Amino acid sequence: MRYTIGQVSAQFGLPVSTLRYYDRQGLFPHMQRVSGVRKFGEQELEALRVIECLKKSGLEIKDIRRFMEWCAQGNDTYPQRFALFQKQRAAAEAEIARMERVLDMLKFKCWYYEQAIRDGGEERLAAMRPEDMPPDIRAAYENTHRPTEVSVS
Repeated sequence: MRYTIGQVSAQFGLPVSTLRYYDRQGLFPHMQRVSGVRKFGEQELEALRVIECLKKSGLEIKDIRRFMEWCAQGNDTYPQRFALFQKQRAAAEAEIARMERVLDMLKFKCWYYEQAIRDGGEERLAAMRPEDMPPDIRAAYENTHRPTEVSVS
């Protein structure tokens, strides 16, 4: 089945201009055109899924283009593709860990201020030790109060 650019735009929640930009960047090298109209097939849809994944993982378009070139070159580029995905996976895992700390701080502070409102002040909370907190709140507190690991690149 073939899809128009408008259909793909709606399916992926991307502006038509973004899809045209990707095409101009050579990210859909085998796209068919019927009377000059782009027709997206399953190959382009899968490429778009990968492009969006890599983009959301922080990769720049020039590096995504290089990945697509590796795909076109064949099996000999598997090691480069594997290394790229390993690197982006590590970056995504680090971002998830960072966001988990952010979420835990928000969770802790929501609990903290809910208690302060209930108590009419922060005195009891200021004197509270982590072991006196509810288990889920203590876990969130401890996650936000442990030293941050610094990676050296």
